[in-house]
Amino acid sequence: MTSFGHASRIVLTAVRFRLDRDVANALPQSARWIWLLPTTWLPRPRTSRAVRLREALESIGPTGVKFGQILSTRQDILAPDYASELARLQSQVPPFDSRAAMQIIEASLGSPTERFFSQLDSEPFASGSLAQVHGGRLLDGSEVVVKVVRPGIADALDQDMKLLEAGARILTAISANARRLRLERIVSDYRSQLFQEIDLRHEARNTRQLRRNFAGSPLLTAPRVYSRLSSRDVLVMQRMRGIPVSNVKELRGRGTDLQKLSRRGLETFFTQVFEHNFFHADMHPGNVLVDVSDPSDPSYIAIDCAVIGALDPSDLEYLARNMLAFFNQDFEEIARLHLESGWVPEDIEVEEFENVLRRLLQPMARKPLSEVSFAGFLFDLFAAARRFNIEIQPQLVLLQRTLVSVEGLGRSLDPDLDLWMTGKPYIEKWIWRRFGPSAIARRLVQNLPAITAVLHKLPEIAANSARDRTMLRRGLRSQSELTERLQRDLGSLRRSRTAFRLVGVAIVLVGVAALFGVVPELEVSSQLPALSKAVSLSAVISGILLAIR
Repeated sequence: MTSFGHASRIVLTAVRFRLDRDVANALPQSARWIWLLPTTWLPRPRTSRAVRLREALESIGPTGVKFGQILSTRQDILAPDYASELARLQSQVPPFDSRAAMQIIEASLGSPTERFFSQLDSEPFASGSLAQVHGGRLLDGSEVVVKVVRPGIADALDQDMKLLEAGARILTAISANARRLRLERIVSDYRSQLFQEIDLRHEARNTRQLRRNFAGSPLLTAPRVYSRLSSRDVLVMQRMRGIPVSNVKELRGRGTDLQKLSRRGLETFFTQVFEHNFFHADMHPGNVLVDVSDPSDPSYIAIDCAVIGALDPSDLEYLARNMLAFFNQDFEEIARLHLESGWVPEDIEVEEFENVLRRLLQPMARKPLSEVSFAGFLFDLFAAARRFNIEIQPQLVLLQRTLVSVEGLGRSLDPDLDLWMTGKPYIEKWIWRRFGPSAIARRLVQNLPAITAVLHKLPEIAANSARDRTMLRRGLRSQSELTERLQRDLGSLRRSRTAFRLVGVAIVLVGVAALFGVVPELEVSSQLPALSKAVSLSAVISGILLAIR
């Protein structure tokens, strides 16, 4: 489909679901009538704007649905009504033909399936928008699951993504809010994530790493990956048996220690973030099982490790210090850290930002920490972020989404779960490990050769400092002169552009006057009317192009 085709489909979808009014609200006041004029005769929509956006994304197909699901987690950029409505999106995708699945598996293995499997179910037991999963058994009797990517999904995703990208470009061109939210970047990140998910080698690597990280741990395990049998389109893993974490009734019926299980969920999260810096970023209930082989000592099973998060060391440091400041109710420190980290714009009103944070945090400080919802705090913080045009970093959004999921799961198991007191020891230990005396001594030893080299050169550095200062002053003076010259050239360029626009407008006026005989002296010749009109029309078009360019 061409760019024009994508744009046409976007416009038709917007009109069909009456998103035209929402688009018009993003336009400057003077331009809204141009967009709304053709659709004013349509009946007024009866459903809310959030419902209409959800329905529009569903009409695009699986790619639109998954994009809406990801958007629903971005409370930093979406109003609450949009976020809650998009969270209702569910991919209802029927399985693809079993014969095609078997062909993909055999092509991946390079041999008939009987050489590796004693049993391979032709009908899948789970089906999603990107892949489906079949049960099976290896020749040695091991139970496995075989995940197979949908045939032709890459081309289908590419077409759908081009549609979303065209929509993002249009909204970015007409809407200041879309530019502030960096909508094109969000769509670009989404494209990268989707194409990683359909390359099952990424999920295989993530699963192996998560399994290694928790080897021997009572907290969590991940499936074994059979790398020899896996490829880009096929992933063969150990079949994990457990109870879905959302099935609290069955967990209780098995006599599971729910308090220990809920506490271990938080311990698992903080271990992944502050010890491994490698966390499962899609821990919704469908991806978390519980091993209750010993109900008094339950543990978690993580499946579907396609989406994994990791933080930059500086972001991890600021996150830990922010959380510790919250534990200690130090609001000024939280505001200072936000500014120091570069997470907020430089032109922000610092005092006003501190006051907003204080209004958000102080009511929570008067409650026991066990009664404080981190999810509620984040939603309020993201509302403040929208007010101050703060862009939440994508990696932090992944972390926020995971922590909110973990808190929700934990409190569904144990309503008295204390998120903060469970997490505080992990954060304090991490900070001590990074900034304590042993960490400082270790860094000194590591950097001793570089420090010795600098000390050895100190006399030379001191001797050359006066010369360096003189050269720096000369460089600054030269740069200042260059800046002034550039400013003069820019001023000249602006004047030239203004002159070209004026000339273009004048040419248009003259051409129009000649075409319609407004000024007799410019009326087109009666001897060569067609040629004269063509020349006048060319003048109008040339003038418009000149004025625009």
